[in-house]
Amino acid sequence: MAGQSSSLAVKPVVWWKPALFFLVVIVGLWYVKWQPYYGKAFTASETHSIGNSILANASDSPFRAALDYAMVYFLAVWKAAVLGVILGSLVQVLIPRNWLVRTLGQRRLSGTLFGTLLSLPGMMCSCCAAPVTAGMRRQSVSIGGALAFWMGNPLLNPATLVFMGFVLGWNFAFVRLLAGILTVVGVALLVQHYTRDDAPVIVDMPAEENVADEHFMRRWGSALWNLFWSTIPVYVLAVLALGAARVWLFPHADAGIDNTLFWVVMMAIAGCLFVIPTAAEIPIVQTMMMAGMGVAPALALLITLPAVSLPSLIMLRKSFPAKALWLTGGLVILCGILLGSVALI
Repeated sequence: MAGQSSSLAVKPVVWWKPALFFLVVIVGLWYVKWQPYYGKAFTASETHSIGNSILANASDSPFRAALDYAMVYFLAVWKAAVLGVILGSLVQVLIPRNWLVRTLGQRRLSGTLFGTLLSLPGMMCSCCAAPVTAGMRRQSVSIGGALAFWMGNPLLNPATLVFMGFVLGWNFAFVRLLAGILTVVGVALLVQHYTRDDAPVIVDMPAEENVADEHFMRRWGSALWNLFWSTIPVYVLAVLALGAARVWLFPHADAGIDNTLFWVVMMAIAGCLFVIPTAAEIPIVQTMMMAGMGVAPALALLITLPAVSLPSLIMLRKSFPAKALWLTGGLVILCGILLGSVALI
């Protein structure tokens, strides 16, 4: 009987933590993503627009441009950024590591596909998904599973696809969905195959089973602090730098940005470097196409703008081998070029 009582007493300790994590996920995503996007979908269907391009009205002064862009950008993403840091820290202390290793820790197709599926409800931009990805990596999630989760958030965002259908046309939405799936799964598998990940990522927090006597709030506070300081300061600095450089990354659109391979390559590179809020690629492409940009560079932007950005790559510098991040950025650019090139045929 004593043994049975001890066994029964353990169950609440095992199950309340994952239950709390999923409660935070559901409430947080409903408040930050699901509920606002539900209303935004009706706006998109009625007006065929989801707002002005975030690149509009750029100042000629780099300092002014940096401050202006940072203000607009962070006002759009701060709630999701806070939620990302919270979830990235909670996944380290509330989800048993062996759960993640069995599902997302495998260097096989199944781990990558599972990471892709888990990304669908998140609907975060690459920078807001980065802290969650970093937290998953600290729990020994494989490179393929973590990359699929990270890129799947912005590229396979169901709300973005709906907005895109109403604003740009359902043909654009279909191409984005198909190209997004191929990019997420293909890049994750290739990077995992060509990158050594023999040892797990260094974990700042000891494994849960080794700290049973340590207070939960202390462990969570430590994970939150470490994750915040390893991702957010460089994130802010990188956004300011790109805000200052946006005039050179995205020249004023005119008829000169036509359907040529040169502009496909240029827009693919610029899109991979630049940072935007969730779904901001839609008004950017809409505005630039109305000003004369061709379809081919537009398609390149629709893949590379949301998939990754320089700030999000920097945020994950301690979570992935450098080779993995270089490969990811290069392969995303290549995917954008290939998609744009198809439109040139």
